[in-house]
Amino acid sequence: MTLDHQSRPRLAAGVRLGQNNNQQVLLMPERALRLNGPSLEIVQRCDGAHTVQQIITELQHLYSKAEPEKVETDILGYLTLLNDQRALDFE
Repeated sequence: MTLDHQSRPRLAAGVRLGQNNNQQVLLMPERALRLNGPSLEIVQRCDGAHTVQQIITELQHLYSKAEPEKVETDILGYLTLLNDQRALDFE
């Protein structure tokens, strides 16, 4: 799947952010995914308001010591993974 940089990812129905033992987790039907660092930053921005491009730009600024192309590739890969797990919808 190729992500449209103007699409707006949001958590799918039945998926939400939560906490487990002071650790942020993405709660999905029948499973949970621990989040930290970049993964947490990405998921927090999947609110239906940010476009994929806005998420990329914000994280490139946040992780300015990393190569911008690497940050973009990692974000697109993670969004694709979450989409494949049906954790995200795109508007």
